[in-house]
Amino acid sequence: MATTSSPHDAVQVIATNRRARHDYAVLSTLECGLVLQGTEVKSLRQHHVHFGDSYALLRAGELFLLGMNIDPFSHGTHSNHEPQRTRKLLVHKRELRKLNRHVQQARHTLIPLQLHFRRGRAKVLLALAQGKTHTDKRKTIQQRDMDREVGRVLKRGNR
Repeated sequence: MATTSSPHDAVQVIATNRRARHDYAVLSTLECGLVLQGTEVKSLRQHHVHFGDSYALLRAGELFLLGMNIDPFSHGTHSNHEPQRTRKLLVHKRELRKLNRHVQQARHTLIPLQLHFRRGRAKVLLALAQGKTHTDKRKTIQQRDMDREVGRVLKRGNR
């Protein structure tokens, strides 16, 4: 029996952290759930979020996202959320232990790459990353330019 995919299975991207791939070498990614308040979800649906300087931190066996700014909901009342509050991330215990091992031993960083809705639930794509040096960034730019040039030559050769 074939399963049909509903529109709810699709991923609706809210925001991406484009600067992260420039500043960090991404080693692996993990999709995490977010613990949010009602007005935060409504604000996310309007794409009112900024997380360029945010990062995840392990504290007391739990994972938290710091530095993410979700603007207050425009039609919210006095019970509107605090924009810069620390938000808890939902991950399985074995994944948390694995992340803890990498962060403690290898001195890696946890940064968010993307914020999206999957089946109506807010998720964050978290990356285990290592900071790039200035030299690494220059090599990445050179490699990208070389790949572009090769693409141009191949495209001209096919004409």
